[in-house]
Amino acid sequence: MPTQRVLIVDDEPDIRELLDITLSRMGLETHSAATLGDAMEIVGRLQPDLCLTDMRLPDGNGISLVEFIQQEHADIPVAMITAHGSVETAISALKAGAFDFISKPIELETLRKLVSAALQLGDDTNRIELAVDQELSGSAPAVQTLRQQISKLARSQAPVHIHGESGTGKEVVARLIHKNGPRAAGAFVAVNCGAIPPELMESELFGHIKGSFTGASQDKVGLFQAASGGTLFLDEVADLPLSMQVKLLRAIQEKAVRPVGASEELSTDIRLLSATHKNIAREVEAGRFREDLYYRINVIDVTVPSLRERLQDLPELTASILQRIAASEGKDNVKLDESALTALRQYSFPGNVRELENILERALALSDGGTITAADLRFPAASSATPSTPEPAAATAENRDVAGPSSGLPSAPGSVGTAHEVNGDLEGYLEAVEREVISAALEECRWNKTATAKLLGVSFRSLRYRLKKLGLDD
Repeated sequence: MPTQRVLIVDDEPDIRELLDITLSRMGLETHSAATLGDAMEIVGRLQPDLCLTDMRLPDGNGISLVEFIQQEHADIPVAMITAHGSVETAISALKAGAFDFISKPIELETLRKLVSAALQLGDDTNRIELAVDQELSGSAPAVQTLRQQISKLARSQAPVHIHGESGTGKEVVARLIHKNGPRAAGAFVAVNCGAIPPELMESELFGHIKGSFTGASQDKVGLFQAASGGTLFLDEVADLPLSMQVKLLRAIQEKAVRPVGASEELSTDIRLLSATHKNIAREVEAGRFREDLYYRINVIDVTVPSLRERLQDLPELTASILQRIAASEGKDNVKLDESALTALRQYSFPGNVRELENILERALALSDGGTITAADLRFPAASSATPSTPEPAAATAENRDVAGPSSGLPSAPGSVGTAHEVNGDLEGYLEAVEREVISAALEECRWNKTATAKLLGVSFRSLRYRLKKLGLDD
C-alpha cells in the first residue's frame, strides 16, 4: 500500500512542526501549508488522504477550506483545529462538512485517534452507499434522500439528531450510520432516556463507584464508557430531566464524565447520536429542553419519514417483513393478496413501520395457508382502513377496541368475554385479556411505553415487567 498523505494547514510554524513529527512517527507522509490559497493548490495537486486545518489563516479561515474540499474533493476528510472552548467554531466546522475537530492545546493521543479514524474511511463512498441501499428498503423520494444523508454522515463524527414519529425506524438509521463509519468495530450502545428512572439516570450514563450510594455494592461502568471507541445512541433524548441535561452537556463539551462518587473525571471517546419523536425545538421554547444542549446534539438534523409519506414502498416493505417473520417461524412462500395490500394502503399507520410489523405478524398467525388476505388484518377501531374484503362478524367483534366508561382504556376482547370460553384455563384467559388491553394501549400511544404506562395507570417498571411476561417487549 502507498504511504497515506496528510496535509497540515496552519500559519504557526511550531504547530506545523509538532503535527509533522507526530504524524511522521505514525508512518504517514506529511505536507504543509501556511495559507488558505496554498492549501487549496496542494489539495488539488496531491489529493491527500486527510487534511488538518487551523481555523484562522492569514488569507481566510478553515471553514472556507472545508467547504472547498466538500465541493471539489468530497472523499477527503477534513479535521478542524479550534481554540479551546470554541464550541461555536467546532459546530460551524461540523455543519460545513468537517469530519471532526480537535481543540488546542492539542493532546497527541487524541490527535492520533482522530487521524487513525479518519484514515480508515478511505475512498469507500460507493461501498457505503451500496450497504445503505441494501439495508434500507424503499424507493420513495424521502427514503432516497435519507439514504444519501446516512451515507454522508457515516463518514463524519458530527453529532446527529434523528427526528421522526414513533415506529419510523430512528434506531435503524442510527445503527446504519454507526455500522458504515470508522467506528463500526466499536460498540453501538443504545439507551431509551424515557425508560430510566430519574434517580438512576446519572449512574446509568456515567457509572458509579462502590459505596457511592445505598445499593452501590460494586463499581459500575456507565454507558458513556461502555460505548468508548464506538457510538452512544440516546433515544427519546427529550425525556431527559433538566438536571440531567446540564450534566450531559458538560460530558459532551469536555469529552469526559465523572462517575457518581468519583473524585476525578474519565475521558470519553464516543460519537453521539440522539433521537426523539417530539419537536425538540418546541421543547426548547417551552423551557423543557436546554437551548445550549439542543445546539450541541443537533449539529446535523435527519428526519425519518413516516410510513404515510412512503406508501409506495408498502409492497417492498411488506415482502421484506413477511420474509423475516416467516423465516423465524420456519415458514416459506408467505405473501399478501391484493385485498390485503389495498387495506394496508388505506390505513393511516400511527405506529408506522413498527405497527406494520405488528399487524403482519398477527395476520400471519391468523391466516390459513401462505396467503394473507384483508380478512386476516386487524386494525384498531379508530383505523381509517376499510378492507376490501368484509370480515366475518365474529372476527370483527373479536378485535374491536371499546373504550371503558371512565378509564379511557380498551375493554377485554369479545372473544374471551364469556365464562364458557375460559374452559378452565383461568390464567391463560387473564393473560389473553391483559395482552389485548396492553397491545391496544401501546397502539393508541404509538408504542411510547412511558405514555402507555400513564394511560394504563401503572408504573413504568410494572409495564416493563408485564411486557416481558407476555412476550410483548420486542
